[in-house]
Amino acid sequence: MLKECAITFYYYEDIHAVAPFYEEVLGFELVLDQGLARIYRIAGNAYFGIVDGNKGHLKHQPQSATLLTVVSEDVAGWHAKMTEVGVAGLSEILRGTYCEHFFFEDPAGYAIEIQRFHNPDVAKLFK
Repeated sequence: MLKECAITFYYYEDIHAVAPFYEEVLGFELVLDQGLARIYRIAGNAYFGIVDGNKGHLKHQPQSATLLTVVSEDVAGWHAKMTEVGVAGLSEILRGTYCEHFFFEDPAGYAIEIQRFHNPDVAKLFK
């Protein structure tokens, strides 16, 4: 069973321009290429992703844009809890190619995502 882990995403206008920096200069292991996002293992169970800011949930901004993603098997439970406490910007649970997920904001407006990789072949990459 997948333990909860976190992925921090940075948004870029052109991820293909920055991918070589993370892959070749920093040497991060590419775990998953989703097309609009590339997720890397930094070490152990620590992950970092780069997102095409023209296609992702957040849009590229002149200053840095970030997204904290918590990977959990219990997306519905997290959604119910966030609904109960009345967090700002709560989306419905969405189902994409790789995951089911939803978004909300912390009290200062930073974006947070809760997601579960529904494809077992993809989920095992994050163990």
